[in-house]
Amino acid sequence: MKKKTHKRIAWSISVTLLAVLTGSTLFLQWYALEAGGNERGQNMEASYEFMFEHYPFLSHWVDSLQRVEALRDTFITADDGARLHALYLRADTVTPRTAVLVHGYTDNAVRMLHIAYLYHHDLRYNVLLPDLRFAGLSDGDHIQMGWKDRKDVLRWMDVADSLFAPGSHTDMVVHGISMGAATTMNVSGEPQKPFVHCFVEDCGYTSVWDEYKGELKKQFRLPAFPLLHLASWATDLRYGWNFREASPLKQVKKCQLPMLFIHGTEDTFVPTWMGDTLFAAKPGIKEYWRVEGAEHAVSYLKYPKEYTERVKNFLEKYNNPTDMNNLPSRQKRPAS
Repeated sequence: MKKKTHKRIAWSISVTLLAVLTGSTLFLQWYALEAGGNERGQNMEASYEFMFEHYPFLSHWVDSLQRVEALRDTFITADDGARLHALYLRADTVTPRTAVLVHGYTDNAVRMLHIAYLYHHDLRYNVLLPDLRFAGLSDGDHIQMGWKDRKDVLRWMDVADSLFAPGSHTDMVVHGISMGAATTMNVSGEPQKPFVHCFVEDCGYTSVWDEYKGELKKQFRLPAFPLLHLASWATDLRYGWNFREASPLKQVKKCQLPMLFIHGTEDTFVPTWMGDTLFAAKPGIKEYWRVEGAEHAVSYLKYPKEYTERVKNFLEKYNNPTDMNNLPSRQKRPAS
């Protein structure tokens, strides 16, 4: 009788533990990859309000762009049939210089307009701002944390180049913040087209595993094992990628083009040690601005003039323009 009772208790404990682990795993996956996008990333109206509140100068600038229809919606269809969206701003003067700007976690293209202002208004660049999947007006069923997004961004880089002028190429930089910086580094480890010259990453993480491990401990006071292992496995099973393979650190080790690293010294969301580690791992030409006193993703907000100057100086060295005397006459292309 006692043996049967012990077996029932053991069975009940096992079933309860399995249920708790399954529920916790599914919650973690939902919380990390789905909840944030639904709440914020797809709310474009709220994104404009947020940007105008934190960067008041953007309101008049965006209004002036919209009045002349200079802020253009551009759509493409990915290989898997997903409809992807970006905003495109053609420079006021004819120039091959083009920036592709990649937004952060639970953000969208609108929340990169302050960096678009830097490139378009201050540096006179053409600018393309993609909505990553499950953000803005792009399709998607979860946040891909910059890993599978790298393939979409590579496609957008080709689109940005083609929008310049027929038969000519741009001089391109890719610039990302937070998850967008991780995406940028993931892109940098892939083979590059000749028109891509350099990258700027602002407060990107070393890997999805490292980032989630830190947040699991900070937010929930839980160790990585076993929930992170289970959530990574479940993500692989459901979405075809896992937290360990999504590694900007591995990708940046393969990058052969110049890169500017930016990271706040008071960043606790993506700890500063990640920026240090990434910079050390990058071969070849690189520069690093450790932004004194800056928390996560606020380096431009805190030091807009110095941010602009540092990016400008980096680009003047490594995103050398095509011979301006041989530029093709401007020919407008319809959005895809």
